[in-house]
Amino acid sequence: MVQRLDAQRNRRRILEAARQALIADPEASLNSVAKLAGIGPGTLYRHFPTRADLIMTLYQTEVEALSAEVSAILADNEPLDAFRIWFKRLATYVRVKHGLGDALNTAAAQRIVNATYAPVTAAVSQLLEACVAAGVAHRGLDASDVLLLMGFLWRVAPSQEGLAQADRITEMVINALRR
Repeated sequence: MVQRLDAQRNRRRILEAARQALIADPEASLNSVAKLAGIGPGTLYRHFPTRADLIMTLYQTEVEALSAEVSAILADNEPLDAFRIWFKRLATYVRVKHGLGDALNTAAAQRIVNATYAPVTAAVSQLLEACVAAGVAHRGLDASDVLLLMGFLWRVAPSQEGLAQADRITEMVINALRR
């Protein structure tokens, strides 16, 4: 079904407002998102009937977009720097889904999480291949293993201390990947 242009525009505004609101406050309400988007609550609820629907759609949209950005990140950075940058961005997006609690255990949420796994592992593979080609990482690294290892990033606190810890642990991982 093709959405009208105004409906498409509203959906984009809602997702952008939700991203901003959830970064500022992971517990942001749907009403606060609607207000930030400059729309009424009814419009938001027509697009996203529940908070979980909104957050999971935002998560999927942003993770898929980030996965598609690997080539551009690699073009602008040395492979290990691209690895650092990309994983920091991924961690930011993954944090969006925190706070969903039981909603993550639904079949719909699991389908979205599963749907994002293939593009993410493909992106990690691309990063690893660039690192190997540059001679800065071991051959034969498995993208799913590296993704699991890097999963610590979305577990650290978003505070300055947590982000500093994430940087330190990222460097430990990178040192383990080096040739």
